[in-house]
Amino acid sequence: MTTFLLIRHAHHDMVGKAIAGRMSGVTLTPEGESQAEYLAEQMAMMPIDRIYSSPRERTQATAAAIAGFLDLEVQTCAGLDEIEFGEWQGRTFEDLEDDPAWRRFNRFRSGARTAGGEFMLQVQVRMVSVLEDLRTRFPGEVIALVSHSDPIKATIACYAGISLDLMLRIEISPASISIISLDDYGPYILCVNQTGRSPRVT
Repeated sequence: MTTFLLIRHAHHDMVGKAIAGRMSGVTLTPEGESQAEYLAEQMAMMPIDRIYSSPRERTQATAAAIAGFLDLEVQTCAGLDEIEFGEWQGRTFEDLEDDPAWRRFNRFRSGARTAGGEFMLQVQVRMVSVLEDLRTRFPGEVIALVSHSDPIKATIACYAGISLDLMLRIEISPASISIISLDDYGPYILCVNQTGRSPRVT
C-alpha cells in the first residue's frame, strides 16, 4: 500500500479573489508563509519518504518548507500543476460571474472546458496518473504531493467514485492535507481537508 498526502499550497493574495492559474509571480503572503511553516512542523514527525510539487511558485514554496523539516529534496512534477485556465487566468471571480462559459464550467465540470484551456477530465486524468505511477514505483511508501485546490478535488472525486459535476462540494483549504492510500484492492480515503493537528498515516 502506498499512501499519498495531497497538500494544497498555502495562502497567496489571489486566493478567493481571482484565478491565479499558471501565472508567474504568485507567491505566498506572510499568512501563507506562516501556514506553510505550521504545516511543516505538523508533518515533521510523519514517515514521509518523498515530496513532489507542482511547478508553481506557491506550491514550490509550500513544499520547500515541508522538505526542510523532513530533510528531503522537492521533486517537481508537471502532472500536479494547476488547471490551465486559458483566457480566464488572472480574472477576478466577480468579473467572471456574468460569463456564460464560466457558469457552465462550474455546473458541468465533467464536460465543459475552460476558455482556451483544459477540460476538468484532463486535469483528473493527469493527477490520477501521477498517483498510480508512484504507487507502482514506490509500494509501501508515504509520499507528499503539493498541488492546487481543484486538481486535489478532482483526485478525491475519482477515488471516491464521485462525478466531477459534484466535486465543488469538496472543500480543500490552503495548507490542508487530504490522505489517500492505494493498493491492488483499490483506494482508501483516510482524511479530507485536514488543517489542524497532524493526521495519522500508519
